Amino acid sequence: MVVAASPFVETVPESIEGMPPLAGWETAIDTATQRPDPVFLDRTNLRLRDISAGFAIALHMHQPTIPAGPDGQLINHLQYMFEHPYDGDNHNAGPFAYCYARLGDFIPELVEQGCNPRVMLDYSGTLLWGFQQMGRNDILDKLRQITCDRTYQPYVEWLGTLWGHAVVPSTPIPDLILQMRAWQHQFAAIFGLDALARVKGFSPPEMHLPNHPDTLYAFVEALLDCGYRWLLVQEHTIESLTGAGVAQPHLPHRLRARNSRGEVLEIPVLIKTQGSDTKLIGQMQPYAEAKTLRPLPLGAQSVPPLVSQISDGENGGVMMNEFPGAFKRAWHEIRQYGSGRVGTVGINGTEYLELLAAAGITPEGFPLCQAVGQHRLWQETGDIVTPEGVKSAIATLKSQEGGFQMEGGSWTSDRSWVAGYDNVMQPLQRLSARFHQTAEHLGDRRSARYHRALLPTLLLETSCFRYWGQGSWTDYAQTLYRQGLAALVQHQG
Repeated sequence: MVVAASPFVETVPESIEGMPPLAGWETAIDTATQRPDPVFLDRTNLRLRDISAGFAIALHMHQPTIPAGPDGQLINHLQYMFEHPYDGDNHNAGPFAYCYARLGDFIPELVEQGCNPRVMLDYSGTLLWGFQQMGRNDILDKLRQITCDRTYQPYVEWLGTLWGHAVVPSTPIPDLILQMRAWQHQFAAIFGLDALARVKGFSPPEMHLPNHPDTLYAFVEALLDCGYRWLLVQEHTIESLTGAGVAQPHLPHRLRARNSRGEVLEIPVLIKTQGSDTKLIGQMQPYAEAKTLRPLPLGAQSVPPLVSQISDGENGGVMMNEFPGAFKRAWHEIRQYGSGRVGTVGINGTEYLELLAAAGITPEGFPLCQAVGQHRLWQETGDIVTPEGVKSAIATLKSQEGGFQMEGGSWTSDRSWVAGYDNVMQPLQRLSARFHQTAEHLGDRRSARYHRALLPTLLLETSCFRYWGQGSWTDYAQTLYRQGLAALVQHQG
């Protein structure tokens, strides 16, 4: 494996008394993530002028941490699947585990065959910790090779996410940056700070984008503070500034976040178009769609459009069985008809944005968008924006328009992550508040004591405890709440 010498002196440890590193190395993390230099530009073999259209595919991988081991011990759900093979679809544990590792086989194989593949990877922190807990170095070693070996760095891009697979709009605002930092800590512990410095795009769990002005502003502020340069968003969770849908979803946009005090932040976004996620990725539909597209005007120039898609990387028969063949066939076809560098090509998100920037096309020239529903909100508030005015406008719109809501939008428009889950949301909010009240008594952020309090706080925010309905999953949430409360009570005062 060809790994360049790291410019970073400090390293993040892989474990703190059996827990993943979640905090304490913020200075080293900032040094890595705030570097302004391009990531892909000096390594890419693509030239913008040779490309008619591009496609970017991302694979989302997640298994939650649950208190299902002996005496409520924290284990990964993948481990639980292996230990209970006759429950539900737990017989898929082996195939799932291979799906988490198989890009480590596919990318070297395709590169050796003269192809020019691309893939973006989004792994939750709980899943990465699960590999460590289970001693699955076979999976981690394959991921390390395509992440750290300079031979494969042009082809693979990691996307950051929230460590505990938390749903952004219903996560306490102070915890957003804790979740982001925790993921960065663990990624750096496994793959190194040099690898973390290359993580510039962000994939929100459940593709959930907040549309409440203050939550969205806090989310974008945390992203920028953590060094992220762009965000992946779902098409139906955004709108133009006039309230209409975006006209050109295959072009990069600027997401505007305006809070209830009138402050504004912006971040570039790539738009995941609508559709049945696993089928689209599993059958490489983004490639097929990109073949039908031609360059589009962006400012004074014409640029190749980008078809962006993300799906679960392991879930369902299409991804488990059809994806490997479709993925490999696509790259061989692209090699045959343009060497993988001309015409329709695969391209990763940061690579695409850096090629645009090198051609003088910067985010200032991208079309603007905002979270869905905000046009109506700003119409109602008028020109003077205040916290009281925003609160009043939201109440008015909810009473007048039955479908108006400020809970955000995700990959699905028929599910609430809050309604009906008081037995999860109330403990979640109480534990978060208690953690922040107690944090000053927990000492060094690198300490095991601090981590024992932070870990259940982040875990309780995992979306799975509100996805699978009432029953064992909400019971897991109650157990995590009790564990977190016990850790905090022990150190308070």
